[in-house]
Amino acid sequence: MTSPVVAPDAHTRFESLYLEHYRSIYSYVRRRVHDGPADCDDLVADIFAVSWRRLDEVPSPPEERLWLFGVARRRLLEHHRHQGSRSRLLTRLAAQPTPDGPALTSSDPVHLRLREALGELRPLDKEVLLLVVWDGLTHAEAAAVLGCSVNAIALRMKRAKSRLRGALRRPPSFSSTDTSPACMTIKETP
Repeated sequence: MTSPVVAPDAHTRFESLYLEHYRSIYSYVRRRVHDGPADCDDLVADIFAVSWRRLDEVPSPPEERLWLFGVARRRLLEHHRHQGSRSRLLTRLAAQPTPDGPALTSSDPVHLRLREALGELRPLDKEVLLLVVWDGLTHAEAAAVLGCSVNAIALRMKRAKSRLRGALRRPPSFSSTDTSPACMTIKETP
């Protein structure tokens, strides 16, 4: 069986797309997949495989970045649907002490507290907050990724920040020595 002939410009376009956006797509996926680096690597590979198969549908710059974020978001939703029970099991196992030492989860109290507070947010509010704050997307870019209006993003951001502040003000469910509100402040964006 012979492989299909692909135009050299398609290879160049895909290589450019991959090199320019790999790091941001990998970071986006890594922050949302807690199953381990191997699952993250597989998901990112799937995302770029989709972009290769649908290369003629990929918009031109700068919209190509948002298109990739949209593909990544849909792939992550599918991943979480299929891996829900597996993820819960791995989380429980990671919290158990290992024969070689303590649990595999982070013991940094600020990290634990922030993760707990983020877990209390509604999924869409959390997604908007992560896209804008951690992935560095503008409100317009986040709106394109999530398929909603810029006003909806602004409203979700306001709501998410308010809920996150409220969650951070409540006492943590774990014991720690340094959970002062000063080290967990969420800065307002204009």
